[in-house]
Order: sequence, then structure tokens, then C-alpha cells
Amino acid sequence: MNAINSTQSFAFGLIFTASMVAGAHAATPAPDGAGVYFVTPLHGQTVSSPVTVRFGLEGLGVAPAGVEREKTGHHHLLVNVDDLPALDTPIPADERHIHFGGGQTQTTLELPPGEHTLQLLVGDHLHIPHQPPVMSEKITITVE
Repeated sequence: MNAINSTQSFAFGLIFTASMVAGAHAATPAPDGAGVYFVTPLHGQTVSSPVTVRFGLEGLGVAPAGVEREKTGHHHLLVNVDDLPALDTPIPADERHIHFGGGQTQTTLELPPGEHTLQLLVGDHLHIPHQPPVMSEKITITVE
């Protein structure tokens, strides 16, 4: 059996609570022209680990998870994810769906050598993607 530390337990608790509320939660509209993108790294870039990933956002402000403000959201980084998660429920929280509910706009990832895909998806105060979804193109990087 895998042990879950207190931070993971708290995160899963937030996701569970958000999912319970989600049924009563109308989709949060994305403002026209809203977009999210990678500042670094860029598609096709070769990097070394640890990899610093910086997020760019336009047409939306950043607000921490749990803070409901119009025209805001927070980042989620999808690492080596083939299929997008459901876009009408909270984004999963695991090692491939990384939440930045504190409003962070960058992170450092330890990635093994090889090719990796990265994609950004913005969630509202309940971790649910906006409608229409505000997401980046999927990029591929190579770690030396």
C-alpha cells in the first residue's frame, strides 16, 4: 500500500470537496482572448534537469484555488499526459497533473533524460477548467 503524506491528503481533500460542489457549480466563463503559454522552455528545446518552467497568461488574472474572483484562475501543468482530463470536473492531482493553487507562475521539475510533453490548463477556484478551456498547445522538450 502506498503512503499518502499530509500535503497529498490535503490536496486530495480539496479536490474531493471541489468535486462535491462541482455539480452545483456553473461553468466559469473564460474571457474572450484568454490564453496560457510557456515562457520557458519552448517547444523542441533541449534542456537539462532540473527544468525551470515559467507560465504566461493573458486575458486572465491569477488567483489562488478557493478564491472566487471574476476573470481569474490558476495554473495546472500536465506532464506526459496523452489525453486531457474531463473539462467539466476538477483537474486530477497527481504527479502528472500538477496543481499551482497558490497562484504560482513557475516551477522546477526533475525529469529523467528523454522526451517529455508539457501542457498548461487553467482552472477556476474549484480546479475546474474554464469554458471554453484556457489551455496551451502541448510542447515537447528533450532532457539531456
